This record gives sequence, structure tokens and C-alpha cells, in this order.
Amino acid sequence: MKEDIEAFLKYLAAKENRSQNTLAAYRNDLNQLVAYIKEEKAKGILKPKSNDELLKRYLFNLSEKSYSSATIARKIASAKSFFKFMVDSGKLRESPTQNLISPRVTKHRPKFLSSTEYQRLLAEPAKLSTPESKRDIIMLELLYSTGLRASELTSLNVEDIDLERSYILCIHGSSKRRIPFDRHINQLLRNFLKNDRLDLLFNEKEKALFLNRRGGRLTRQGFWQIVKNYASRAGLSTKITPHTLRHSFAVRKLQSGADLQSIQQILGHAYISSTRIYKQPFSSLR
Repeated sequence: MKEDIEAFLKYLAAKENRSQNTLAAYRNDLNQLVAYIKEEKAKGILKPKSNDELLKRYLFNLSEKSYSSATIARKIASAKSFFKFMVDSGKLRESPTQNLISPRVTKHRPKFLSSTEYQRLLAEPAKLSTPESKRDIIMLELLYSTGLRASELTSLNVEDIDLERSYILCIHGSSKRRIPFDRHINQLLRNFLKNDRLDLLFNEKEKALFLNRRGGRLTRQGFWQIVKNYASRAGLSTKITPHTLRHSFAVRKLQSGADLQSIQQILGHAYISSTRIYKQPFSSLR
């Protein structure tokens, strides 16, 4: 089945433009399902036509492991998409997941920062005077001003920044979009490229815009930890992640009068339904 999973993932990457993070989630979910099936078959208690019952037990097994309803729903969705691919490619007559019911998932309002909270967060790296803290300031400012994903931010290369026309060329999967930025961000980027980035640069051939202390590309996981640490120092009670800044950007744009379609385009949402969550009532961002 592993070969079928890899064929499925290649299909998602080529035909549906799924991001590397999405593909990694699918691979993890499907490998977990395969491991469960092997474990159950090893017990020698499965009947010849028990695939439907086996998957129902898999669903129950996920619940017993205390996964959230959202995580279980995602894992079931991964299984359904995979088996649909198997049917469409002629390797199965019917999907064993057709009678599998996912748990109901309650959609929560996205968490975001008020302007005051954001300034408290930004003040933490500003208290320091290191090459890393100067890098962190521009990274936070970019997220808050453009709505980039953390993976998109850490994937940026120097050549993706157009200072003359003030936009970022953002590549997500096989899709590309240009994201504009204002004069404030333009000046920050000019200073960063001319001075602060050079303090972390060991190899002139390195293309990454944001570098770690060893001169290599800063990872998405590393940046998540950086944001978490600053949020803790700032005494922000809400669980703050880079995605919180992306949400903050979207809410601010909506409250300033931007329409959903323009926000969808900037955020890079494939479907407008993903952007509609920001239409929920929010309190002031002051």
C-alpha cells in the first residue's frame, strides 16, 4: 500500500497543487492507518470482508487515543481521499470509507492580536540588540503586514523581494502570488538586507532571506518557537503562534473595509469558504 500512498501524494502535488505541509500531513495520516491495519491483521482475527468494520474500529481507536475531533476528522478525510483515488485509478471497486462518518467539528473563531498586544509582542525582540532579534523584528512585521504563512515566510529567498515595486513573490506549492507591502516594510527590508542579514551570513551563495545563527535557512519550526518565546516574555495569555499574526492581518484588513475576495487572494486561500471565517463578529483591534 505504501506505493499507492506515494502515487496518491504525487497526484495531489501535481494535479491539486497541495503544499508540502499538506502532503506531509496526508503521509503521516495514511501511514498511521496502514500501521493500524497491519497490527489488526497480525492478530489474525479479521474476516475476509471486514474492511468496513476495520475502519470503524480505526475511528474508535483514534477516539480512545484522545485525539481532538478536528484531528480525527482530518485523518478520516485523508483516508476517504486516498480510497477515492484508489477507486478512480481502478485499483478498488468501491471505497471502504463510504459509510464512515467523521466526528462533528465545531469551528472556532480564529485567535488574533489587538494592536496593543502586537506592540507588546514586537517590543520583546526590540529590547535585545542581536542579529537574531533584528531578524525576528522584520519577520514579525512581515507576518503582521502581509498575512504570510510561517512556511512561506521561512521559504523566502532574497530574490523574492522586489524593493522597487514593493512586493513579495510568494511561492506556495505550485502556485505563485505577489503580495504588496507598504513603505514602512520597504524601509525595514532595505536596512535588513544591507546590514542585519549580513551579520548572520557565512556563505555568500546562501539564498535564504532569513538565516539562523549558523548561517543556514531558519526553519518553520524554529520560528514557531521564537514567536512562542516572545509571547511568553510579553505576558500574552493567549496561545500565540505565527498563524495568530496571519489571522490578525486578515481581521484588520476586513475591518478596514477590504472585501473577502481581495483578502482571499492575498492569503492564498484556494476556496472563499476558508476566508469567510473572518466575517464573524470581532471586537475592536485597538
